[in-house]
Amino acid sequence: MALGPAALHLPPGLSGPIGVALSGGGDSVALLHLLRAAGHRVEAATVDHGLRPESADEAAAVAADCARIGIPHRVLPWNHGATVPGNLMEAARLARRALLSDWAAERGLVAVALGHTADDQAEALLIGLSRAAGIDGLCGMRPDWTTGGVRWLRPMLGITRSDLRLWLAGQGIGWIEDPSNGNDRYLRARVRKALATLSPLGLTPDRLAASAAHLAQARAALDAAVAEAAARVCHEEAGALRIDAVGFAALPGEIARRLLRTAILWLTGADHAPRAAALARLAQAVVQGRDATLAGCRLKRGWLARQPGWPDPRWQMAVPPGLERRALGAEGLRACPDWRATGLPRHVLEVTPALWQGGTLIAAPSAAFGLRTDATCTPAFGAFLLSH
Repeated sequence: MALGPAALHLPPGLSGPIGVALSGGGDSVALLHLLRAAGHRVEAATVDHGLRPESADEAAAVAADCARIGIPHRVLPWNHGATVPGNLMEAARLARRALLSDWAAERGLVAVALGHTADDQAEALLIGLSRAAGIDGLCGMRPDWTTGGVRWLRPMLGITRSDLRLWLAGQGIGWIEDPSNGNDRYLRARVRKALATLSPLGLTPDRLAASAAHLAQARAALDAAVAEAAARVCHEEAGALRIDAVGFAALPGEIARRLLRTAILWLTGADHAPRAAALARLAQAVVQGRDATLAGCRLKRGWLARQPGWPDPRWQMAVPPGLERRALGAEGLRACPDWRATGLPRHVLEVTPALWQGGTLIAAPSAAFGLRTDATCTPAFGAFLLSH
C-alpha cells in the first residue's frame, strides 16, 4: 500500500505537540500512527461517552495501546447523567468538542487532529442533499479552523476509509469497530450503506469528496465577496454593527444574506445561524429601516446589537479587585451624563460592559464614564468574517 505520512494534509509550519481525538476506530488509529510516522509529537485523548456498556473497556484498551508505544493518553469521560435531552448525537458531539478543547488547553497542544476521511466528506454531501441544503451544507467539513482558542485539523479528508484500513492491515495495526456505525437508527449509518450502492454509478467517496472540495472553493469566493461588502456597508463600534441601508439594499441577495448570517454568529457566538426565512425577514427590515429582533440580536435605528440579558463573552476587560463586570444596562446608562456625546444609540450602549461596585457604577468605557479602563470586543467583525 503506497499510503504513508505524506498523504496527510497539514498546514505548513506546524510546530509543537499535536493532539489526536482517538476513538480506537480505524480512522483515528490510522491518523495517530501516520502523524507519528511523519515525525510529529503526538498526544491522544479518548472521549468515553458512556452510551454503551462496553465503552469504558474500549477506552481502557485504547489507553493501553498508547502506553505500549509511549504516547501520552487521557480518557475523558462524559458525565451526562441518566438521560440526555434532545438530539443525542448532537449533544455527544458538543460534549466531545468541549472535553477535547479543555484537554488541549491544559496540555498546551498546538492543534487537535480529527480522523475524518473522504468517506465522511461524501456522507456529509449526501446528507446535505437530502436536506436541500445550499452551498454551505454541501461543502463538507472544514480542514482547518480555530474556535474557543483551539485549532482543529482534519488532515485525512483526501484519503478514503478503505485505503486507511488497508494501510493499517499492512502495518499489523488493529482497531475497534464501533457497532453504532452499522446501526440504521442513525442517518449517517444509512447514508454509509447507500454509498455502496452509488459507487457503480461513479459516485464514489473520493469523487463526492472532490465535489465537496470544489463547492468549498466556491464558498470561499462568496466569503471574500461578503468581506468586501461588509467593509463598505458595515461600521463596527462598541461590539455592534451600524448597517448602511442603501448600500445593503444594493447587494446581491446571497451576499446580503451571508453578511447578516455572519453578523448574527459574531454577535451571539452561536454555532448555528437562524434559518434562511428568518434572515430574509431581518434583511427586509434593514432595507426598510424598521426595527426587528432575531436570535438574541436587536436591529434598531440601523444598528444591530445584542439584546439585553444575553451574556457576551466577546468582551475583554480587566476587573480590579472589589469590582464586578456586568452589562451597563438602562440603570447604568442613566448614571452616564455624557453618553450622547459618543454618538452611539441607547440600545448599543446598554449591552456594553461596565464595572460595578454593588449597585454603584464605577466605569463604563463605551459610554465615556468613570474610571479609565480598556474594554475590547474581540474578534473584530472583519477578522471574524475571514475565519467563518
